[in-house]
Amino acid sequence: METDALYMREALALARKAGECGEVPVGAVVVKDGEIVGRGFNAPISRHDPSAHAEMLALRDAAQRLGNYRLPDCELFVTLEPCAMCAGAIFHARIARVIYGARDPKTGTAGSAIDLFSAERLNHHATVEGGVLVEACGALLSDFFAAKRKR
Repeated sequence: METDALYMREALALARKAGECGEVPVGAVVVKDGEIVGRGFNAPISRHDPSAHAEMLALRDAAQRLGNYRLPDCELFVTLEPCAMCAGAIFHARIARVIYGARDPKTGTAGSAIDLFSAERLNHHATVEGGVLVEACGALLSDFFAAKRKR
């Protein structure tokens, strides 16, 4: 969908900010009723916080803005497939839909390394769609790590 690409571009802009700060370039936005209500980008190094992933920060921002830790009518757009920690937060927040760009074969929990989103035993299920602006999301990560290896 064209609106999915629009929101993913916002997440990509946040991911670029993370990269400029020396963080792995991942960005995320939370959308409710067509409006961005939460933003975040990776910051575990600068915040000295292993939980400061883009998704976690975007969820926290949205929860604060909306005044509720439950976000059932919201969508999360993130440039990289969520890890297990972020998937857990997504479940607890009751996010309705997760849209990601690049797959993460090492820690992705939407089917790459494991698929938590289809685990029937879990009490919440979000709709998950991957591959939105996959080339741009993947290139940002590849370029970041290539530059790190050169240094």
